[in-house]
Amino acid sequence: MGRRRRRDGVGTLIVEQGHGGTVRVPLQIAGSYRARTKGLLGRDSIEGAMLLTPANSVHTFGMRMPIDVAYLDRRLKIIAVRTMRPGRLGRPRMRARHVLEAEAGAMARWGVRVGSEVQLTVAGSAPSRSSPVADDVDGQ
Repeated sequence: MGRRRRRDGVGTLIVEQGHGGTVRVPLQIAGSYRARTKGLLGRDSIEGAMLLTPANSVHTFGMRMPIDVAYLDRRLKIIAVRTMRPGRLGRPRMRARHVLEAEAGAMARWGVRVGSEVQLTVAGSAPSRSSPVADDVDGQ
């Protein structure tokens, strides 16, 4: 059996709102160790959101801006949402498999809240509720 590798990439975050509408947000996917480690460090802003996968906690040491953080389970259901100022260490969420980061206030505008589910599209693939990034299976 092969091992799964996560890929960095771009896509779209699709947030279903309570009144039947949806919000589509540009998404950067940080699937490699290097991309997850860097995250939003050193940036003054981000258009859209960044998905760290796999991840169950984050920190804001070295950040220049406060961020919204949403913890997602394996089915892309939001299990917690927090706003973190620079220089903070987030509490790990045991059920979290992915972390979504955006500028402070963005998640409230998009309708991201505990209990809601999101969908992701990765460039070149169909919307997904359970597979946030393209997986490769190596035969080695």
